[in-house]
Amino acid sequence: MAQERLQKILSEYGVASRRKAEELIAAGKVKVNGHPASLGDKADARRDTITVSGKKLGNIGEKPQEYTYILLNKPRGVVTTLNDEQGRRCVADLVADAGVRLVVRGLSLSAMRIPSTV
Repeated sequence: MAQERLQKILSEYGVASRRKAEELIAAGKVKVNGHPASLGDKADARRDTITVSGKKLGNIGEKPQEYTYILLNKPRGVVTTLNDEQGRRCVADLVADAGVRLVVRGLSLSAMRIPSTV
């Protein structure tokens, strides 16, 4: 496995979102091979020992979850986020009973090159 940005690795392992992982790195809570990590650092999850707040990432080299894809026709008025600071209804509310970790990816019909008349 090639080296990847630490925030991407932490996100894939379910530690935090990429943005929150950047905050953990900046706060000095992430170490690679015993050395404090810095924003922009890369690591190889198979070779390097990565710890967050003293806890080693589990199953190094193997992603901890299988992916489940949910194609959702989002109703009007629902925002594409996991939680909303303004208290609006979000897509996480619609799939709360799916029993899987949700990663939101917004995608429009125009981005998929599907005519909107479908």
